[in-house]
Amino acid sequence: MTSASPSAKPSLFTPDSLGDIKLANRVVMAPLTRMRSGSSGIPGDLMVEHYRQRASFGLIVTEGVYPSRESQAFVGQPGMVTDEQAVGWRRVAEAVHAQGGRIVMQVVHAGRVTHPDVNGGRRILAPSAIAINGEGHTEKGKRPYPVPQALTAREARAALEDFVTASRRAIEAGLDGVEVHAANGYLLHEFLSAASNRRTDRYGGTPANRARFVVEVVTAVAQAIGAGRVGLRISPERNIKDVLETDRGDVLATYGHLLDQLRPLGLAYLSLLHKELGGDLAQELRRRFGGKLMANSGSVSITTREAAVELIEAAHADVVAVGRAAIANPDLVERWQGEHLENAPRPALFYTSGTEGYTDYPFLQGEQK
Repeated sequence: MTSASPSAKPSLFTPDSLGDIKLANRVVMAPLTRMRSGSSGIPGDLMVEHYRQRASFGLIVTEGVYPSRESQAFVGQPGMVTDEQAVGWRRVAEAVHAQGGRIVMQVVHAGRVTHPDVNGGRRILAPSAIAINGEGHTEKGKRPYPVPQALTAREARAALEDFVTASRRAIEAGLDGVEVHAANGYLLHEFLSAASNRRTDRYGGTPANRARFVVEVVTAVAQAIGAGRVGLRISPERNIKDVLETDRGDVLATYGHLLDQLRPLGLAYLSLLHKELGGDLAQELRRRFGGKLMANSGSVSITTREAAVELIEAAHADVVAVGRAAIANPDLVERWQGEHLENAPRPALFYTSGTEGYTDYPFLQGEQK
């Protein structure tokens, strides 16, 4: 038997490694907010089954998990703060591993994207005391986002330690790694943008200063659990939740500095959410990072099989994160590999609380055991 040619081009369905994490294929289940963990934030049987069903993805990135109660963004969001939550996540990891899968936990601090009716009446913290112009969902209905408190240097350090503690807990619970969330308008992304960060201390002003806190958080997490188990998610120019990044030069200076500083760590991967993944900005940031790139086109368009194949074959990315198709097709890899029809997602059920639209999407060949 002859081995495959070392010059053979990778496909969407060939194995890969992201740092210390070995993947059976290059289709990644994107982090997807589903709000199924109730008021306790403990992953229960329903979440265990949901992730177990999707273990054939090369990698699962969990929905965003809060590292402290004040950092909780949504009602029904899972946490990694209490021992009970850690036990729930251990059950999730064991279920995924029993099916041969790999799973990392996305750790996210909401920053100003929350409300006292969501985080139990606790403080709302952000880089600067600037509210989002809009409303968030709470158990009491939609409420305007409050003006947050600007983090002191000591509070910033405490938030960093929360990221580290949650990441350690994730590894202790048996997950394969963590993804630090610095995208989509949440705390770490708020530091990166001059629109949401008006600080005048070492964390504000210049692109290097605005990138500093993210560098410190990611570095601390990497030191705690090993860089080969750590990914970073960014979404430059997404312009969401009033985190505006409309000056391409400033974006390149800020994110370029961020990735220049993180490159020596040897992180497992960079998850880049951008509408032009093959464009100049995305590929320049990939070059500055110097490691594996996870491509994510975001919520503007559904990632199709054709788009995912093109990203790999054009060498624009190493792996591709898929959202809505992963919700509707627990066996998406099998469907894509065989070019089978896909289940259609049911958006009205994305953020409800039961099995419907969560664990009831059919498999090609019936339920996996």
